[in-house]
This record gives sequence, C-alpha cells and structure tokens, in this order.
Amino acid sequence: MAKILCVLYEDPITGHPQSYPRDEIPNLKHYPDGMALPTPKHIDFKPGHLLGSVSGELGLRKFLEGQGHTLIVTSDKDGPNSVFEKELVDADVVISQPFWPAYLTAERLAKAKNLKLAITAGIGSDHVDLQGAINKGMTVAEVTYCNSISVAEHVVMAILALVHDYIPSYQWVIKGGWNIADCISRAYDLEGMTVGSVAAGRIGLGVLKRLKPFDVKLHYTERHRLPESVEKELNLTYHSDVESMLPLCDVITVNCPLYPQTEHLFNDALISKMKRGSYLVNTARGKICERDAIVRALESGQLAGYAGDVWFPQPAPKDHPWRTMPHHGMTPHVSGTTLSAQARYAAGVREILECWLESRPIRNEYLIVDKGKLAGMGAHSYTAGNATGGSEEALKFKKG
Repeated sequence: MAKILCVLYEDPITGHPQSYPRDEIPNLKHYPDGMALPTPKHIDFKPGHLLGSVSGELGLRKFLEGQGHTLIVTSDKDGPNSVFEKELVDADVVISQPFWPAYLTAERLAKAKNLKLAITAGIGSDHVDLQGAINKGMTVAEVTYCNSISVAEHVVMAILALVHDYIPSYQWVIKGGWNIADCISRAYDLEGMTVGSVAAGRIGLGVLKRLKPFDVKLHYTERHRLPESVEKELNLTYHSDVESMLPLCDVITVNCPLYPQTEHLFNDALISKMKRGSYLVNTARGKICERDAIVRALESGQLAGYAGDVWFPQPAPKDHPWRTMPHHGMTPHVSGTTLSAQARYAAGVREILECWLESRPIRNEYLIVDKGKLAGMGAHSYTAGNATGGSEEALKFKKG
C-alpha cells in the first residue's frame, strides 16, 4: 500500500464553505486545442466546490483509503519541523500545488527514500528540483492545461486594471471619496497599445487570443514559433528574442515556465530596454523577475505598473517589498485556482493516481520527468536543472 502526502493551502479563515455563490460551473467538453479534459474513472467531489484547501483534500480521501492507501493532507510545509518534512521520509507520492508549493529540494529528495512520484495539482513543476528528480529516476507529473485559460483571463484582467488604474479608484470608493481627478491621473485606454507576450504556449496564446478584440498590436517571442496560420489569424509579430521585442511594447505579459535560463530574466538590465512607463504583468513565476529590480523600476517610473500573481518564495514573507511598492496590482497566487480550475486539476490528479496505482502509463501530456529524463510537456517546456534555490525563505511567512 502507498503513502500519499498531499500539501494544500489553508482553509478560509471563516472555515470551509457550507454554500457557494453559484450552483454549478460550465461543463467543458475539451480544451481549446481539442485535448481531452481529465478522464478519471470516477470523482468523489462536486465540481465548483472548494477542493484546493486542506479540508477539500482534492476529493481524494474516499478513493485512496477505500483501496487501503494512506493519505496525509497538510498545509504545514516549510521548515525542518513541518508536517511535510516529517511525513516525507517514507512517502511514496507527494502532491503539491504551485499556489502553496511544497518545495522538493535536493536535500528533501535525498531524505525521501521511498518517493517515486511527485504530482503538481495545477501546472508548473519548478518547485521540484527537476535535476534531482532526474537523478533519482522518479516521475514528475502535472495536470497540463487544467488552469491555462483561468490564468489567461487573469492576465487580461490585470492588464486592464493597470492601464485603467482601477485599483486606486476602487480604494477611493472604499474611503468614501469621489476624487475623480485622483482616480484618472494615471488612467489610459488599452486600445492602440502594443502588447508583447514572453512565450506563447497554452497560457500565452490564450492571452493573445483574448486581447485581439481590444484593437491592440500583438507581438510575441517563443522557443517554438507558432504556425503561420495562427500568426496570420491574430496578426502577430514574432521576435526571436525578448530583447528585440521589449522596446516596441507598452505592455509585456510573462507567460513562460521557470527554469534556470529564465530565472531573474527581468533584471535591471532587461527592464531598462523597455519603454519608459510601460506595464509588466507576470502570472508565470515570481522568480522570473528579480525582486528588487521591479521595485526600483516602479519607484523610478521606468515601469508605470506591475501586476503579479506569483512570488518567490511562496507564501511571500510579510515584509516582501512587492506588498508595498507603488503602482502594483499584486495578488496571492490565485489565478490558476479558481473553483472552475480546481475541478479540473483535482480530476487530473485522480487520473494520474489511478494510472500510477494500477501500473498504467500516465498520459504523455502530463509528464515532466519520467524514467530519469525530461518527458512529455517537460521535454517541450523545461530544461534540466534546479530552480528551487532560496525556497527556504518561505519559512519567514510562517514565523511572521
């Protein structure tokens, strides 16, 4: 029998919901490119319910314990005395999320003698030392495409919020004011601007498709260039590198994975090549942007605004400067864990577990590392290496 260790974010401070604003969510048949949604044999949850927090348990307990397996669910993931660290020693499977990541560093992988499978409940497996997983010969899998459109929608929302300076206007209402001049002194129209996407995978392409009706000029850079038909349909301008695209754009949206070559990609030098007063939106990974360089750019006016849904480490310490820097639209990592997305990634985790427990092949699209090498989506989107360095600072949030 297997021991499955599942790390999920904490329940709402008011407790697990007893009711929800909506009675149902749309029943999608497939993803936009035709890829099938998760296909587990069965689910033990209601789509649209809160599944991603501790009490939700991804709807896995009945399934796993009914087969005699052990399921440990915790939010306590950081530091040597955490539940995660103690239970990891003899765990066969670890399930974690990008939003509340249990960082599988080289040190932790060395302690996890039985660990054979790491599952990301979502997309983006950079919280796993992929080189360490390769060396260990284990499997890393994620639920590809489960929340890509959720994130793409969040990107469009963030771009509009920055350009129209929505957040300060909302705050004036909360304060009881009617300060129109204050509200609009930094507000513009998105129409006619040039928007560039760093990467055009499932999320990046989803963003570009959703921005086309706004009558903006669309640019992108990508390791795997899009088909000519897609470029023509969306009127896209392709750039072979980020540097050539930045000076042309009023808005940049970051949609690439985190791996060693993209770590701290947006530093002082690269940001200096952007238009003065441009906007930067990052829903990919916090570590792609160098923390203090973003603060400096906002304070100097090189950036007019920064909206990020991702931080490093996560959860971010309470004194993280992105919480207090000017002209930001930061959120805790929520874009990919809407109630709609949770139904898909919970079903995908169950599908992966069913395959693994029954010794059936895991869907190729879900694979990041398999049999000691990058595989599936991992071979397409990642490079071997480790991007978990510095993750021990997540303990500061717990101590704070």
